[in-house]
Amino acid sequence: MNDTASQHHRPNRLGGRRRGTAATVTAVAAAVVAGILAPAAASAAPRPDVVQQRLDALVQKDGVPAALATVKGRDGHTRTYTAGVGDVASKAKVPVDGQVRIGSNTKAFTSVVVLQLVAEGKVDLDASVDTYLPGLVRGDGFDGRNITVRQLLQHTSGLPEYVNRDGVLSNPKQYLEPRELLDAALAQKAHFAPGTQWEYNNTNYLLAGMIIQKVTGRPLGEEITKRVIDRIGLRHTYFPVPGDMTIHEAHPKGYQPAADGSLRDYTELDPSWGWAAGAMVSTNTDLTRFYSALLGGRLLPAAQLDQMRTTVPADAIAPGVRYGLGLMSRPLSCGGLSWGHGGAIPGYETFGGTTEDGRSVNIAVTTIAGDGGGDGGKHADQAVDEALCR
Repeated sequence: MNDTASQHHRPNRLGGRRRGTAATVTAVAAAVVAGILAPAAASAAPRPDVVQQRLDALVQKDGVPAALATVKGRDGHTRTYTAGVGDVASKAKVPVDGQVRIGSNTKAFTSVVVLQLVAEGKVDLDASVDTYLPGLVRGDGFDGRNITVRQLLQHTSGLPEYVNRDGVLSNPKQYLEPRELLDAALAQKAHFAPGTQWEYNNTNYLLAGMIIQKVTGRPLGEEITKRVIDRIGLRHTYFPVPGDMTIHEAHPKGYQPAADGSLRDYTELDPSWGWAAGAMVSTNTDLTRFYSALLGGRLLPAAQLDQMRTTVPADAIAPGVRYGLGLMSRPLSCGGLSWGHGGAIPGYETFGGTTEDGRSVNIAVTTIAGDGGGDGGKHADQAVDEALCR
């Protein structure tokens, strides 16, 4: 959930669905007829799948160990892809649609729960943080009485960042309570006055998760499970319980480059430091289902979905990107917008986008693509755009 990692998004590999025997026979017959009637040039090899090409390039040119993708077209047909190896030591295959840590995509789930509570009249977007967490947020240049729930979800609070990247990389299995994380943020100075700027910040979603728990009286993970995961049938998605450092189902291993250039295995880690901002595990296919259900109105009433998609400029991520309430928009090269989030956490990074007409793409790679230099993250974002626009 490394978080310039906020807007990166992720890939997968080879695949497609088998057609029935009758369809295959028909296709062969058609091909024979075409071979007889068409000129010789028509028998040229079919054009390689552009998604597979882009995943192969992420592995071969950008050096990610593995890349996975799910692509859903306007017709609802879904294809999955993989490239690379799922384990750099054994050279095991990449599990098709394997589970990965989804980092800051978790923020979209957290925001949905907050907005559901808004729809239920239990939370007011323009109420202060102090309304729900009285006296908790006080520090050098910031005060919870002057920061709204909306500003948390939109990253305009001015609060400082709690994530210590070096600390996470050096001690990935350390368990941390949300209050410990908050204390690390509150010991710093405010970055700007609330509402005056935009700055991506995990502390905002840490507080959003604490508000959910205070209002509902239930653990955050249980609320996300009940209100989102179970509601739309995400069978391969979960919010890890305290102490759970494993990935439950078939998955590629996740790595980060060490100082000597070797790859360190970060597959098992304690995601408690990510919590409401980045702890979840899912698959590319489940993420396409989540964002499609969200944009399709299955998770929020129209009024709250409109609020979620009310955006401010977030050019620090990439030119043209705008940030709503836990949801980002990007302009597509073919026109229109894609919506999503993406995220990174040691070992994994995800990239994706979903359009209002039903197209959806999610890509995952088994390292944070920008670590060690290079343009892997940029290339993954380009792959998402190309897959949505082809």
